[in-house]
Amino acid sequence: MPTNPDISTRSAVTLITGASAGIGAEFARLLAKDGQALVLTARRLDRLQALATELRAASGARVEVIAADLADKDAPRLIFDKIAALNLQVGTLINNAGFGLRGAFAEQPLDRLIEMLDVNIVALTRLTGLFLPLMIARGSGGIINLSSIAAFLPGPYMAVYYATKAYVLSFSQAIAYETRGTGVVVTAVCPGRTQSEFDEVADLTGARLTRQPAMSGRDVARLAIEGHRARKSLVITGAMNKLTPLGSRLLPRGVLMRVAASLQRK
Repeated sequence: MPTNPDISTRSAVTLITGASAGIGAEFARLLAKDGQALVLTARRLDRLQALATELRAASGARVEVIAADLADKDAPRLIFDKIAALNLQVGTLINNAGFGLRGAFAEQPLDRLIEMLDVNIVALTRLTGLFLPLMIARGSGGIINLSSIAAFLPGPYMAVYYATKAYVLSFSQAIAYETRGTGVVVTAVCPGRTQSEFDEVADLTGARLTRQPAMSGRDVARLAIEGHRARKSLVITGAMNKLTPLGSRLLPRGVLMRVAASLQRK
């Protein structure tokens, strides 16, 4: 368990992973507008610096950037140590970083799938493990973990991605229960299709899934923040997306798999 006797003297910040684009950048814009100090991390330093400049000019908020690749197992500790070196403490952790990949499991590059596990699951778990004990010790803090409505379904042709999001949902709900009464709020956020770079990175061009309506990244971030501030352990963005958990309970798994496969098959 990480400890630091000087933690009470540090300024609180919100740490956002995957902050260089998409939902992560929208979290940053909304929170900076509220005057919150931020630490932004992602792989692309140029994009982080451009966003930090934008936010400082628009809001005057303190914004620090840390370039890190969460596929590297040492990245969470590097982020943790750099925040400590800045004499800051994380009041809210937003585990937003993640990516998907379309295709039959046996035909996908295994190294890339392992990277997905490292980013979507391992890094999220490491960061939570580093910062959560300090939040509990202070008696305050928050964690927002980005899952997906994919968490409620089996996902042929995106099998690993769907499985990672199921982990994020299950993990988040479990630690939300464990931290009741500690002053720490843990929220899992499950968006559906969102306007972002996800489709391009996941190679979803031409899939039926891309014809479905997409919510803006800003709306997803706004609903996530509102739900977290309302101390909700689960936020599902979009009225139609709220039907997904119900369908996952009522429909046979075979039917659910056929639906998912039809949306994602090349």
